Amino acid sequence: MWMFLSVLLLSGFSLFASAAGPWDSDLPPCPASPNCVSSRDPDPARRVDPIPFRGTPEEAREALEAVLRSLPRATIVASSGIGIRAEFRSLLGFVDDVEFRIDEAAGVIHVRSASRTGYWDLGVNRRRVETIREAFVKFMETRRSGGPGNR
Repeated sequence: MWMFLSVLLLSGFSLFASAAGPWDSDLPPCPASPNCVSSRDPDPARRVDPIPFRGTPEEAREALEAVLRSLPRATIVASSGIGIRAEFRSLLGFVDDVEFRIDEAAGVIHVRSASRTGYWDLGVNRRRVETIREAFVKFMETRRSGGPGNR
């Protein structure tokens, strides 16, 4: 019994550790199912544009965190350096994972949004990324103009 629990705990920990991955790695690829979009995906059906930014990576990360905190049912689960990982829960309790990588050289934030379960997402992940993009652009414009987003 103890051996079984030990193996279960260790395997669960290793799965969690491998899922966390280093922040300097690229975004994971989308699966073959139509429930994921990514700015790094070569397939036009799953591709979204990265989110442009001006300023430092730190400013971009802070602004993106503020946008994510303002969205309903969103939780930032990790944020460090050039990466952010968030979860979005539907009203029915389904979880979607959203990851961001800030590419300072290109002046963009790469994004991947994927459903954890199910096959089709009915366009939810694509709409979410576009909502985040619009909110981020507005936040940055407000910050530059000295409005409420400015510190």
